[in-house]
Amino acid sequence: MSTDQPVAALVLAAGGGRRYGMPKALVEYEGSLLVERAVRTATAVCDPVLVVLGAQAVDVWRAADLGGATVLANRDWETGMASSLRTGLDGLRGWPGRVDAVLVLLVDMPGMTPAALERMAAQAAPDVLAVPTYGGVRGHPVLLGREHWAGVAAGATGDEGARSYLAAHPVTEVDCTGLADPADLDVPPGTGPA
Repeated sequence: MSTDQPVAALVLAAGGGRRYGMPKALVEYEGSLLVERAVRTATAVCDPVLVVLGAQAVDVWRAADLGGATVLANRDWETGMASSLRTGLDGLRGWPGRVDAVLVLLVDMPGMTPAALERMAAQAAPDVLAVPTYGGVRGHPVLLGREHWAGVAAGATGDEGARSYLAAHPVTEVDCTGLADPADLDVPPGTGPA
C-alpha cells in the first residue's frame, strides 16, 4: 500500500438489483461473482475490508468467496444505499485499531482496479474527502476520512449515500483516468437502451 495511514474499504453489496433483475452481488462476471471481484480488489490495497450484504444475504454469503473481508448485514437494505453506507460506517466506528479513512466501493463496478484504489488511498487522512475523476468526471470509490463519518451517516438518505454531504464540503479530486473502468452494470449486458 502506498500510504502509511490505515485505510479501510467498504464494499456496498446489499441492493436487490431491481433494474438488473437480481442482486448484483450474485451476478457472475468473467468467471467470478461481482462481490468477489470487489472484495479481491479491495483486499489488495486496504485493511480492513468490510462488505455489506442485504438482498439474499445468506445466498451471497454461501456462494461467494469473501475471504479477507468482514461481512455485515444490512437489514434495512430495501430503503436504499444510504442504509448500507450507515451500516458500514457504524461497523468501522467500532473497529479495533486505528482506521483513518475508508474507500467506499460499489459492487457493480467490475472494472475497478487496485491501481485506482492505491491512488485514492494515498490521499488518506482523518479529515479527507476525496473523489476520483475519470476524464474529468467524478466517480467511485469515494474516500471518507474518519472525521466525516458521522456527518456522512447523518446526511445519507435513500439511494443518495454521501452525495449531498460531498456537495456541501470541500472535496479533493484525484485524477484516476486510465487506472480503472468507472462504468457500472445497471442492467444485464445487451438489455440496455440501443
